Amino acid sequence: MAQLRFNALTNLLNKKVPDIKFPEKRVPEFYGELVFNDEAMKKYLQTSVYKKVKEAITNGALIDRNLADGVAAGMKAWALDHGAVHFTHWFQPLTDGTAEKHDGFINYGPDGKVIEEFAGKHLAQQEPDASSFPNGGIRQTFEARGYTAWDVSSPAFIVGSTLCIPTIFISYTGDALDYKTPLLKALHAVDKAAVDVCQYFDKNITKVYSYLGWEQEYFLVDDGLYMARPDLMLTGRTLMGHAAAKDQQLDDHYFGSIPERVAYFMRDLEVECQRLGIPVKTRHNEVAPNQFELAPIYEEANLANDHNLLVMDVMKRIAKHHGFEVLLHEKPFAGINGSGKHNNWSLGTNTGIDLFAPGKNPKGNILFLTFLVNTMAAVYHGQDLLRSMILNASNSHRLGANEAPPAIMSIFLGTQVSAMLDNIVEKVSDSKMSPEEKTALKLGIGRLPEILIDNTDRNRTSPFAFTGDRFEFRAVGSSANCAGAMTAVNAAVADQLVRFKKDVDALIDKGVKKDEAIFQELRKLIIECAPIHFDGNGYSDEWKAEAARRGLTNITSVPESIDKMLSDHAKEVFVKQGILTERELEARHEVEMEKFVKKVQIESRTMGDLVINNIVPVAMEYQNILIKNVKGMKEIMGDEAEALTANEKELIRKISNHVKEIREKTQTMINARKAANAIEDVREKAYAYNNNVRPLLDDIRYHVDKLELIVDNEMWPLPKYRELLFTR
Repeated sequence: MAQLRFNALTNLLNKKVPDIKFPEKRVPEFYGELVFNDEAMKKYLQTSVYKKVKEAITNGALIDRNLADGVAAGMKAWALDHGAVHFTHWFQPLTDGTAEKHDGFINYGPDGKVIEEFAGKHLAQQEPDASSFPNGGIRQTFEARGYTAWDVSSPAFIVGSTLCIPTIFISYTGDALDYKTPLLKALHAVDKAAVDVCQYFDKNITKVYSYLGWEQEYFLVDDGLYMARPDLMLTGRTLMGHAAAKDQQLDDHYFGSIPERVAYFMRDLEVECQRLGIPVKTRHNEVAPNQFELAPIYEEANLANDHNLLVMDVMKRIAKHHGFEVLLHEKPFAGINGSGKHNNWSLGTNTGIDLFAPGKNPKGNILFLTFLVNTMAAVYHGQDLLRSMILNASNSHRLGANEAPPAIMSIFLGTQVSAMLDNIVEKVSDSKMSPEEKTALKLGIGRLPEILIDNTDRNRTSPFAFTGDRFEFRAVGSSANCAGAMTAVNAAVADQLVRFKKDVDALIDKGVKKDEAIFQELRKLIIECAPIHFDGNGYSDEWKAEAARRGLTNITSVPESIDKMLSDHAKEVFVKQGILTERELEARHEVEMEKFVKKVQIESRTMGDLVINNIVPVAMEYQNILIKNVKGMKEIMGDEAEALTANEKELIRKISNHVKEIREKTQTMINARKAANAIEDVREKAYAYNNNVRPLLDDIRYHVDKLELIVDNEMWPLPKYRELLFTR
């Protein structure tokens, strides 16, 4: 292992920036060339087919088999012209990644000769084996049938020589086995609920879109050093490693000049993304050494989510060409910042209104405040639900670690928006407002846009921060599928908007004027969800105490958080709105528990193997060197050696103590793991792993990291933090 480490470091010295030939064209000339987008459809589809497909995309109209045949013919011609030889249904199983099964464009013709074939039936539906994907008990291993079905709203694209068709993934019984299906249903739910509320203000609003702008953080590590770290390879994070003398404390990496080798990787990645129609725009160094960020222009949420999953796959492939490995784990290195995936979320109308942007007149601002306040209420009532969608084995290392939002859900608004809400609470009474009060309130709100431009700040410690014209869900993990968080947010907001409209309509039925009814309901919600509003430092211990007084939950246990997926509120949000059935919700709960168990199990087994077969032998070998040195000194120096070898003897004792602790705690961990594995119920098993196995990983690490400071550098088997984090 030590030789592997030094070979990697030697090879690193000889690495140069690869000779990459970037397109000579400007970006608009090759942007989206690998996407069956609107331009491609106009060229390759018959006019009648094109019009019907556009109607299906815009209005959700059904696509019959004849239309699918027409689309398939044009899509095949386009794909073959771009060098594709296979096609696949590209879907999102409950593994957090994507899946695909490739088929060639070939079949036997009537005369027995091979022909190129791609019919509507191949486009619309396929039948991949569903038995081996996570399903939470919905499918048995021997029940293999599952279906993928074309998502017409997300365009097909080509990766390498394969035509990829975005699809949903369902079981034979129609249960959702993926992330995309509930996301699409949640987007439909928020569209309907938001339009109903918008109709109070503007009858021309007939469609509301959910938008997502993700910010992808990641680490780059030299591939040779990565291969010399079994823990990175198997778990995605370093299970051991003492902090380097210098890491991020000088803040010199953040927004610093991008290293040349990294810049070439970024440019290569950007070109590939742009060819795939992914509007990547921003790149920069992040806070931790070797940490970076990539962010696109906002897109419709379903498409943005597909693009993020595609980016995570593409960046890993491109990184290999540059001698890098991409780390998407939320906390690959202890003691420095981990990686998140900030989900910037907003709602917009078919009339071009951003529902989270202050309007240009009083009516526009009341619309803005209506959606702002209802979102606050949705987060307040759904705090446990939102957390359950983002707190997992890897993200739990990051949340609340003085670098990322805490596990306590709160909303940051800023002083000026907060003042507007206070204004409503103070001026709107439960009784009928006077014309003077109503006018004063509207005039006060009417000044909001100018104020916000200069005074809306950002709060990096807030899990759900309002940032001027959108909310930033900062707590999502870097390796996550955004669909989980976006399904929960859109579903919770949709549920709240339905409640809001019902309550406003009830007041109107009692004779209360519409504007007054809206103001009264907004006032009630502002008061009701006040505990979720916090503009201070979310990292502070004072906030934890204050949050507890407010009745906010602070759940850091992953299994406990996952359990909230089955709460009454979760069922109200998901089941009642038809986004997930109770059976599907229970299945996802089981899947998440099982994923937690397996990830901790892999970490535990990796830790045990590394310390017993690598760390302990090296420590003892070095200890023997010290013992021989002490004996030799005594033979030569006699009694005089007693004082001269005091330091060596102390190191020998320290090594013995650390090795003893490592062996004992490792055996305790193995026994705890065996006991947990004997538990049949996956929920009980998850709690056993969380309470009895997981804490021992840190206990063992403590002693390994102490040994790293003692053992001769040339003998230490694993690349150290100073090597992993400061190599280009």
